[in-house]
Amino acid sequence: MELEARLKAKATELGFAACGIARADAAPRAGERLHQWLAEGRHGDMIWMEERKHHRESPAGLWPEVRSVIALGMSYAPKDDPLRLADEGGIGRISVYAQGPDYHDVIKRQLKALGRWLAVDAGQERGDFDLKVFVDTAPVMEKPLSEAAGLGWQGKHTNLVSRTEGSWLFLGAIYTTLDLVPDRAGTDSCGSCDACQRACPTDAFPAPYRLDARRCISYLTIEHSGAIPHEFRRAIGNRIYGCDDCLAVCPWNKFAASASANLAFAPRAELVAPSLADLLSLDDAGFRQVFAGSPIKRIGRVKMTRNALIAAGNSGEAALIGVVTALLDDPHAVVRGAAVWALRLLDRSVWGTERAARRAVEPDEDVRAEWDRQ
Repeated sequence: MELEARLKAKATELGFAACGIARADAAPRAGERLHQWLAEGRHGDMIWMEERKHHRESPAGLWPEVRSVIALGMSYAPKDDPLRLADEGGIGRISVYAQGPDYHDVIKRQLKALGRWLAVDAGQERGDFDLKVFVDTAPVMEKPLSEAAGLGWQGKHTNLVSRTEGSWLFLGAIYTTLDLVPDRAGTDSCGSCDACQRACPTDAFPAPYRLDARRCISYLTIEHSGAIPHEFRRAIGNRIYGCDDCLAVCPWNKFAASASANLAFAPRAELVAPSLADLLSLDDAGFRQVFAGSPIKRIGRVKMTRNALIAAGNSGEAALIGVVTALLDDPHAVVRGAAVWALRLLDRSVWGTERAARRAVEPDEDVRAEWDRQ
């Protein structure tokens, strides 16, 4: 069996649902598209995208010696429809990928295992070589590289789509100085379908295959640090961390079997449909305890509370008025501002109390802006 075939067999053994190989220079237009996206400001607050664009634009920009890229994907296909809880007012919706343990840890562990295997197997056959493993915390263009390696294609929602795994793939990559036989690149099979474009609650796609992160609910609830712009708050609904809508409606998902999903990504019961009242009651220590081992932990309690307040305001649940009112005294202005907004929607009589008014006229921009809008 050739090295490439042995490599793919080992990847399957380690839990990867997809494995392909591309030359390091196989996605030449990725850098050009990245520069255009950044120039248009569509990355929003993600300054790190711009700061390391020279590393991100091509594999050689990060590691000049790289010759081949091994692209890998792990399935996290959900058992249930991610959209089923859209009308449940008292709970918060968390993106499927974040309901289980931190995927970075799971994927990096298996990438390292595959790298160790490759070092021994290929080393015996081809002598010394180097390799590096990457998950999405590194400046690597996983999606165009995965397309070049034949794992699928970048769909109109800009995420990778696989003929066998749909839109539910975590991506990782191994860069190596080995010369490996590349696979045939993926072919765009979106056709005339625009389901993902129509599904977006905030119109984050200015055109097919283009994303304006500043309008994306995943960006707004995870990356954005300030107050969430008013124009998007109602559309956010009960989403408190990420959004699955454009992924969930992709017709290619009908070929993705949840039974083939890596069991390491099984959702934690308490994160499938968390109570907004419970989330709004968390202090910093409680937040860290609830989200220990989860990718959600990195956004911190302030962002999560802000997000949960937006969901509370959208919920129409009068039972949340008490816990929302308590957050008028939160030490963080972005939380107090979101609490004022939520109270205005839940109960004008509470929103108009002296306590709410006192918070609103204090000299911090986020809260005063909420009051001034009335």
